[in-house]
Amino acid sequence: MTADAELKPVWQNHIAGEWRDGPDGARIPVENPATGERLADIARATPEVVDQAVQAARACTDSRVLQDMHPAERARVVTDIGRVLRRRREEIARVVCLDSGKSLSLARGEVDGAARYFEYYGGLADKIEGRYIPLGNGYVDYTIPVPYGVSAHIVPWNFPLEMAARSLAPALAAGNACVIKSPEQDPLAVTFIAEACAELGVPTGAVNIVCGYGEDAGAALSAHPDVNQIVFTGSVETGQAIMRAAADTVVPTVMELGGKSAGIVFPDADLDNLTTSTSWGITMNSGQVCNAMSRLLVPRQIRDEVIDRIKAMSEGLSIGPGIEDNGVTPLISGEHLAEVEGHCLSAAQQGAREVTGGRRLADRAGHFMPPTVYADVDPEMRIAQEEVFGPVLSVMTYNEPDEAIRIANGTKYGLAAGVFTGDLDRATWAAERLVAGQVYVNDWYVGGVETPFGGMGKSGFGREKGQEALANYYQSKNVGMRRLAS
Repeated sequence: MTADAELKPVWQNHIAGEWRDGPDGARIPVENPATGERLADIARATPEVVDQAVQAARACTDSRVLQDMHPAERARVVTDIGRVLRRRREEIARVVCLDSGKSLSLARGEVDGAARYFEYYGGLADKIEGRYIPLGNGYVDYTIPVPYGVSAHIVPWNFPLEMAARSLAPALAAGNACVIKSPEQDPLAVTFIAEACAELGVPTGAVNIVCGYGEDAGAALSAHPDVNQIVFTGSVETGQAIMRAAADTVVPTVMELGGKSAGIVFPDADLDNLTTSTSWGITMNSGQVCNAMSRLLVPRQIRDEVIDRIKAMSEGLSIGPGIEDNGVTPLISGEHLAEVEGHCLSAAQQGAREVTGGRRLADRAGHFMPPTVYADVDPEMRIAQEEVFGPVLSVMTYNEPDEAIRIANGTKYGLAAGVFTGDLDRATWAAERLVAGQVYVNDWYVGGVETPFGGMGKSGFGREKGQEALANYYQSKNVGMRRLAS
């Protein structure tokens, strides 16, 4: 299970039920982040290819094959995609691991999560309902949930398979035809969704998957006049560019953008539990998680003990290739590693105290950054304000609970936050005051497919996951009638 050569060397885009190459055989090289070596190639989607995918989705929409399908049948279609992913779990997980660099156990979890999205939203497909509105006096009024039509999905590279499933499953359940742009950094795993659709005979054009660079394929998809709705997960800057394009074509968007999530530790917190939660919160997927615990706010009286515990935890984690199931795995690319290291350099220059880590592991191949902890971080430092997207934790101290809330809310983001305390009244008090789309108590990443997820502030808008996400993918059409005397 370690030989990259076992992977097929060339992967293709999937459009209108067909596997297609890029124009003139254009390809994008895909790298193994653990070695820096070429893993495979994938056909490059240019704006011309993106247009083909959108037109395939438009033809599917215009045929009404999804919209007129019995909801129970649409439910089976969506659910069965998840079934195929589960059946191929080990094969897909290995590709996820090699493609993205994450640990094999986390890759298996990503496959499970993707399958679960299809199962969950398949179960809701036949429960999307309109309503009757009594008006009296011979009038009848009712609503019909109507899919948008062509739904565009621009998927991030940190959990590409799971994030593609997260938006694709409810979009299909609601009757939309979809175009997915997979991330050029690690696009391979997303193609397994297309393979599942081909195996199951999903209607032609219902699911189209292309891989291209953001500046041409992503931009072309965002601005395409036949796209009716856009879902994006990624940086604030890219999200703003997509929203500008969507404004020109007047289509709605769902934006899940960056985060700078803070965990607040109260004096009565269980420090063993805190240490475990912090490890998970900042080192899972090497910190390449939008809602990672990147800031930790600690009361002054227990600061030193907390820092000592986190230092020991960080230095005790194994570092290495994901295929060996190490605790800390490589970052996605050399470019991203340089960005993370730049944040660390800035922290040191601005006066933060390096507790552990702080620089890449230069003695090995691949893009490895060790768990990094900074103390004595001022809330206005760059390291405390900007998303790092790596295994880098900023520890800050506070004196009073109100100060902790103020610091936690003191960035442009509002994706997640956490509270560690044995006092549930205090936890509730903090949760009500934290500006975040989700608040975790005494753990991190609490939730699941069933729970709504999304941001406040510049972390975006709209909700993914849970029943709430379905509302992103259909509009309500109102029909009013007057009964005429016969």
